[in-house]
Order: sequence, then C-alpha cells, then structure tokens
Amino acid sequence: MKLLIQLLAVGAVAGVGGALTRAVQWDTLPTLALGLASAALTLLVYVFVVGRTERRPVTELARAGALPALGLGALIGFAMFSAVIANLAFLGDYRVDGYGSASGAVALLGFMAAAAVTEELLFRGILFRIIEGRIGTWWSLALTGLLFGLMHLGNEDANLWGAIAIAIEAGGMLAAAYAATRSLWLPIGLHFAWNFAGAGVFGAEISGNEAPDGLMKGVTSGPSLISGGEFGPEASIYSVGFGVAVMAVFLWLAHRRGAIVPRRRRDRAAATASIAQ
Repeated sequence: MKLLIQLLAVGAVAGVGGALTRAVQWDTLPTLALGLASAALTLLVYVFVVGRTERRPVTELARAGALPALGLGALIGFAMFSAVIANLAFLGDYRVDGYGSASGAVALLGFMAAAAVTEELLFRGILFRIIEGRIGTWWSLALTGLLFGLMHLGNEDANLWGAIAIAIEAGGMLAAAYAATRSLWLPIGLHFAWNFAGAGVFGAEISGNEAPDGLMKGVTSGPSLISGGEFGPEASIYSVGFGVAVMAVFLWLAHRRGAIVPRRRRDRAAATASIAQ
C-alpha cells in the first residue's frame, strides 16, 4: 500500500508540474521558474509522504552532504555525455553548425531539473528502494531498469533499441548509483547533468524528444548504432558502453560497502537493517 500511496502522491505533483511547464511552450523564464518550482515541490512531497507512510527520517534526501553529492553526480553525468560526443566527433558523426540559443539553454535548465528530480524520486526513490527490500538489489535493478526503459517508448522518436539502451545505461546505472550511496542526490545530479549536457550544451536530441536549441547547434549522422539515430546519442553504443562501465563501478562500491541487499528473505532482512543503520 505504501508503494501505491507514494507513487500517487509524487506522481500527481510531478504530473501537474510537468503539464504546466509544457504549457508555456519553452518560453524561457516561465519554463525555468516552473521547472525549478516543480522540482522543489516534488522533493518536499516525497519527504512528507515517505516520512509519514514509513515512519522514519528520509535519509536518502538528507541535507548533510547534499551539495557535494549533487556536484559529484553532475560532474560524472557531464563527463559521460562529453565522452560520448567526443567519440562521435572523432568518427565524424557529430559536428557543430554554429551557436545555438542561450535562452533555449536556460529553459532547458528548468525543464531538465524537473525531469531529473521527478524520475529519480519515482524510479529510484520509490520503486527501486521498496522493491529492493522485497526481492534484493539485483532483481530490483533489472526490473526497475526495464520499466524505466519502457517508459521512454512513448517519446516522439522512440524505438525499441533506444528503450533498451536507456534501461541499461540509465535505469541500471542510476539504480546502482543509489545502491552505492543510499542517497538520491548523486543520481539526481548525474541524471540532470547528462540530460542538460546533451540538449542544453551539445544541442543533441535526448531520448527521442524535441527540444529548443542549446548553446550549440549539434548535428549527428552515421549509423544509428553509433550515433543513436533519431533517438539521439543516448541510443549510441558508446552511451551504453560508458553506462555499463560506470554501473559496474557503482555496483563494486555497493558490494564493498556491504550495501547489496540479498534475495533470500532472512539474509535480506539482516542486510536491510544493517544498511539502514
């Protein structure tokens, strides 16, 4: 029941915020303001509803260490997307056709903040965390990663390979980031910076969605497996490769810290209690 209550509460606030943000049709300041407000309100609702339904401090959004975790996540996310673009450019599959739009980048800042916060709270903060407590880390990572990928099939230029790529490089990697840190701040920062670097800086399509120009007018070409095609560089084999590598590092850290929740019930209960402490 708590899973449903949390999903409905957070999803409702995020849905209204997303609808209002889209309604202003990328008008710079309204999109920025509504996006940031939606992100902040969704965080507050998450803390309130999780604290009330689980009767505990919401440590995964603790204020202590929030800024360093956000910063580290943002650094990782920006570095990853930059590495993907660098490899595409080396092959001649990405080029810059001039300057883009500073106002577009500002609007994307608010939009991507709301998207990163909303998706991390729903998929890692609620779904992954609660399901992990029942079936363990590995199965929860696989299941919620798959759901995260399938969700993107509703995007304008979505395709099955793009959804699979998102499931691995984002759904799996971000769940692993949470498992390693037991904090949502790092995956939120990583998610935001990945998306903003793609659309807001390099002018690429993100998950098959149309967006205004970012700081650059980026153009991708070449085989879809390399460039990502109409879905954008997230469907590039480079994105999948980097995502798997970073996911492996986070899972190694989680294992080293004893943060992997086992599948067996009696071992899972002991491990969950140890992690909470």
